Amino acid sequence: MQWFPSIRGIVVAQGEEAKKVLIDQVTEGLVLLEEVFEKCNKGKAFFGGDGIGFLDIAFGCFLGWLRVIEKMNELKLLDEAKTPGLSKWAERFCADGAVKGVMPETVKLIEFAKVVQDKMRETPPQQ
Repeated sequence: MQWFPSIRGIVVAQGEEAKKVLIDQVTEGLVLLEEVFEKCNKGKAFFGGDGIGFLDIAFGCFLGWLRVIEKMNELKLLDEAKTPGLSKWAERFCADGAVKGVMPETVKLIEFAKVVQDKMRETPPQQ
């Protein structure tokens, strides 16, 4: 499964069924990532231990866009029931002093996503 293309696809999906398939793929990827998080963190706050590391930054880059998808589609992807570790991780990650001031505001990302969404829907797919 290619996780990022599924995330991007949700933004431009045409029709509820197509969107549902992509949301299911993203959710499946998050469940797998939850398993990886539990194996890697050894009971610590972040993927690599007590402090933010490479994997935290790599996944943290997607948090803003996950929030955009959640708000635009009125759903919860990082769900306490399905991904409790990642849900708590996301809160800790975004609250960390190194991240707090640089995380983009969801409202501004939504505005940008709507512009991109319109442009992508105008452009026919290349074959």
